[in-house]
Amino acid sequence: MSDAGHAPEPLMRMRLRVEQDVFVVRQMGREVARAVGMEQQDQTRLATALSEVGRVMLTFGHGADVTFEAVPSGVPTLRVKVVNSHPGDAAEVRMQLGQVGRLVDTLEVSDDEAGTVVGMARRLPASVPRLTPERMDDIRAGLAQHVPGTPLDELSVQNQQLIAALDEVRAQRDDLSRLNAELEETNRGVMALYNQLSQELEETNRGVVALYAELDEKSEQLRTVSEAKSRFLANVSHELRAPVTAVIGLARLLGDPASEPLGDEQRRQVDLISSSANDLLTLVNDLLDLAKAEAGRIEPEWSEVDLRAVFGQLRGTLRPLATRPEVDFMVEEPSPLSLSLYTDEVLLARVLRNLLTNAIKFTAEGEVRLAVRTVDDDIEFTVSDTGTGIPAELHERIFEEFYQVPRSRAITGKGTGLGLPYARRLVGILGGGLRVDSEPGRGSTFTVRLPLTRP
Repeated sequence: MSDAGHAPEPLMRMRLRVEQDVFVVRQMGREVARAVGMEQQDQTRLATALSEVGRVMLTFGHGADVTFEAVPSGVPTLRVKVVNSHPGDAAEVRMQLGQVGRLVDTLEVSDDEAGTVVGMARRLPASVPRLTPERMDDIRAGLAQHVPGTPLDELSVQNQQLIAALDEVRAQRDDLSRLNAELEETNRGVMALYNQLSQELEETNRGVVALYAELDEKSEQLRTVSEAKSRFLANVSHELRAPVTAVIGLARLLGDPASEPLGDEQRRQVDLISSSANDLLTLVNDLLDLAKAEAGRIEPEWSEVDLRAVFGQLRGTLRPLATRPEVDFMVEEPSPLSLSLYTDEVLLARVLRNLLTNAIKFTAEGEVRLAVRTVDDDIEFTVSDTGTGIPAELHERIFEEFYQVPRSRAITGKGTGLGLPYARRLVGILGGGLRVDSEPGRGSTFTVRLPLTRP
């Protein structure tokens, strides 16, 4: 190999003088391509291109010199340069070699002082061994010992290559015919499947349209039933409230010390009547409140609410219920950032009182805590307890009317299963949401999230 900065030492040089030399150049071009590691098809392409270039260059007379060079640096490449001694023919040569460029990677035609120059290049495969100086010397030695065959030999080789090419073309044509037949069969199957899917989709669409119509009808029926239920609950609750209140009054009158003294059994029965009547009155009131919420008869009265006053009221009214020493009842003071919000004070207090009362009922020991904080443009109230807890699969069911968690037992009082549904509806009226986080044995946390301003 030559030093850096100089052209690499050629692998081989040849001289074209007569037409018979074209066969030799073609043969040696294929041999050089084989020696540097080109595949057989690339050897044939390069040899064909070189023979065509030699034939064209000879038509301008004066013969031509052919040089083979291997470039090992970068992308390994085999270069061939053909130079005749008749400058000024580049344009005509370029026109006659228009199709040859398809056989090689690059084809350049130019004029210089030596004459017309045709340069060709073909990249070597990536799997070719590295062209080290030692390997280059071996290639030169092998090419120097190679004896070219006769034109008849070269013609025989060309015929063999042509036959191989024809066989390959025939095989490709057969493969193409087979693929076309398979493609045609596939297209028929695709069209059949498309038609079938189109029919099924049309039938499905008709079914969906019919289903939507049925759903609309059922929705209207459900809306009618829901309105009837709400009216029934409201009417029945209103009608029951008066006699239940009368029963409570009579029980108090019978138990009044100023009345005729009662025996122990009589007093126990009067207390039982009073307790049952109070439970029934609580249920009636809950039903009436829920019916009002469902019927949309609750209209919020929006105002600026001072949370310190609301929390103070809750602390005072619920303290008598949290009388067990095992349970700490905590109402945290609002922070300066969450002192006020724009909402309905009565509805907010009702929601928080409902959640706190529920927590006190189901907490045997530990604490019940009310806290508040701001989150972005919202405010969150949390009522947490250390009670029995609720399984994850029941987190949504507890907001259904009359539903109570199985095997749960209130420590004080009795539940109706209406408090949480009513609280969620009120929170929705205020433009917020109510969610629960709970695990059995680890207590529950109910979170009320409301906008700081009117929704």
